[in-house]
Amino acid sequence: MTEKVKITFLGTGGMIPTEKRNHPAFFLSYGNEGILVDCGEGTQIQLRKAKISPTKITKILLTHRHGDHTFGLPGLFRTLAMLGYKKKLVIYGPRGIKKTIDGIFQAFGDTTEYEIEVKEILGKFLETKEFAISAEQMVHGPLCNAYSFLVKGNTKLDKKKLKKFKIKDGKHLSELKQKGYMNYEGKKYVLKNLAIEEDDKKVSFVLDTAFNDRIVPFVKDSDVLVCESGFGEELAEKAKAYMHLTSVEAGKIAKKANVKKLCLVHISERYEKNSSELLKQAKKHFRNTILPNDLDVLNV
Repeated sequence: MTEKVKITFLGTGGMIPTEKRNHPAFFLSYGNEGILVDCGEGTQIQLRKAKISPTKITKILLTHRHGDHTFGLPGLFRTLAMLGYKKKLVIYGPRGIKKTIDGIFQAFGDTTEYEIEVKEILGKFLETKEFAISAEQMVHGPLCNAYSFLVKGNTKLDKKKLKKFKIKDGKHLSELKQKGYMNYEGKKYVLKNLAIEEDDKKVSFVLDTAFNDRIVPFVKDSDVLVCESGFGEELAEKAKAYMHLTSVEAGKIAKKANVKKLCLVHISERYEKNSSELLKQAKKHFRNTILPNDLDVLNV
């Protein structure tokens, strides 16, 4: 796997931004792909602070239509036009998201300088040779999606083993990769004996949802789970009423789903001075939990 997955936490706050935490937005980069997950108000400024050009965005994944996840879109659309953006911008979201984007165009005018396509999706909706992106429906007020980004494991030749068997570079190595075997200087070699199998890499985003039975199977075996934690356990009933997760629920999900790292986000302004309490609660159930700050970067 030659390319790294990098997550930039542009906004880790909740419905009301604070001095330290902006509205939800996350930038996932992989190779030539720049995927923006949600676009809360102020996302453009956060991109600049992170030294990420908006023109690097290739796709936008919207979890749902609530303003703290979408109010950054009108300004972003115009900025892309001003910067000479010429790519086709594809926006993915749950059923009903087209109406939200149409409402933006009606209020602020169509973007004619480049093409925007909006797709309402569920399940595995995009797959290439290198990666796949899937969506699962969550439980919130409006329809809401969780997302997973899966980089497929790669098979690469082990240089040490090639040296051991005195196998030089050449067309025969291409044949080995294609067929799974090759004949070289009178001997037969099998790919699995000369290669290193790299594991898949999976990053999942779960934002704005009540606890439900679909979360664990969807995020299972994620290397990184970016999960909302807007409420502490002391406000569990309120979290349930507003259809959000608590820090304890996030920790339990991570443990049950066998994820490697849990990142708590969508932090409410009520925890501006004691957000470490959310981290403490989650860690009781899943030790490898972190509480990212805005503009933190995580390599997967």
